[in-house]
Amino acid sequence: MNWTRKTTISVAAALVVLVVAVVLYVRRDSSPGGTSADPGPATSSQPSTGPSTAETPWTGTWAVAVQNGGRSFDQQTVRQILRASIGGDTVRVKLSNEFGSDPLTVSAVYLAQHLQANTVDTATNAQVTFNGTDSVTIPAGQTAVSDAVQFTLPAGGDVAVSAYVPARIGSVTQHSFANRHNYVAAGNQSAKASLSGAQTFDNYAFLAGVDVQNAQSEGAVVTLGASITDGFDSTFSENRRWPDQLSRRLLTANRTVGVLNAGISGNQLTKDGAGQSALNRLDRDALQQTGVKWVIFSDAAINDLGDDNPPSGDELIQALQQLIQRTHDAGLKFYCATLTPYEGTDYWNEQGEAGRDAVNAFIKADGSGCDAVIDLDTATHDPNDPRRYNARFNSGDWLHPNDAGMEAIAAAVDLNLFQ
Repeated sequence: MNWTRKTTISVAAALVVLVVAVVLYVRRDSSPGGTSADPGPATSSQPSTGPSTAETPWTGTWAVAVQNGGRSFDQQTVRQILRASIGGDTVRVKLSNEFGSDPLTVSAVYLAQHLQANTVDTATNAQVTFNGTDSVTIPAGQTAVSDAVQFTLPAGGDVAVSAYVPARIGSVTQHSFANRHNYVAAGNQSAKASLSGAQTFDNYAFLAGVDVQNAQSEGAVVTLGASITDGFDSTFSENRRWPDQLSRRLLTANRTVGVLNAGISGNQLTKDGAGQSALNRLDRDALQQTGVKWVIFSDAAINDLGDDNPPSGDELIQALQQLIQRTHDAGLKFYCATLTPYEGTDYWNEQGEAGRDAVNAFIKADGSGCDAVIDLDTATHDPNDPRRYNARFNSGDWLHPNDAGMEAIAAAVDLNLFQ
């Protein structure tokens, strides 16, 4: 082998490379803005992908707290009506079998604009799928979240969710108090404008939530409480609960905050009964809601005070401290609402009033851990008799506010809390 020739060729090649490198360097250095210290941006013949654009996050626009003890269905269409808090152009639906003992199968699920009674605008019909199919079987104890659906849902708009239950299912997961009529009819009528032979029922069945994608969303607030939050004694079918009225205030202020009502009538802070206690359902019904940033804890402890063996004020405070700590551990804000008056009810007594006073004093004190105080007591009580409702706000049972009382509660919430 001729080693001399090979070495000569290698040296020549190296000189060529060196010359080319010098020329390229000079060209870069003489370009506008280019210096030897700042060579300017590098170029590439490959297309630049750049940073990927994150998908618009989901936010809950409507939800209910789920319970056991719902009705049965068998080869029937279930049409349920809800009012959105914030709008969006992409929607998904949550169906719950949390308290079922058997698998729940639903099919032919549709979203549509609600018109009146059981009638929808079929021009807006949008079929909801689950993993690309029109049917889903939800195991006992589980929740199914649908695929994203292109559907224009206006803020404050009413939407119907229709679903066909093709085989008998016993007691379904429910929310026991809808404060409006929902509808059930024989056969698969999900895509029809009006249901033939429809009957009404006044709870929510297996429908747990609706989420939207909205680039302007600021997040969601969950209102966790009992019958006052659930809207008991507010005008039927008019969406006059205080969380509804809070949502309207936010919309009027041009705020895009989802309001999710997790009230359960009869619910307690410390004991299961009408639904799981607030302690036991906090994660599912509040902390795990879609897009949640804030939790308002309201009126559940009033029902503890009316129990046959009521907890002391200290015991209620300890339970409330657990809620606060767990919410903070989840990275969320916890807003404490003072307990409204209830003297005049058949279960009021001095011991219970002392418990209410203790809870309210704790909430208002420095160091409670509450990120803010919403003073529903002051907003609703009679200034001349603070143990009782202001007559303008009393529904008549001395426990639940009327529509004006619901409005007063919503007005007590500072919208600047949702920043």
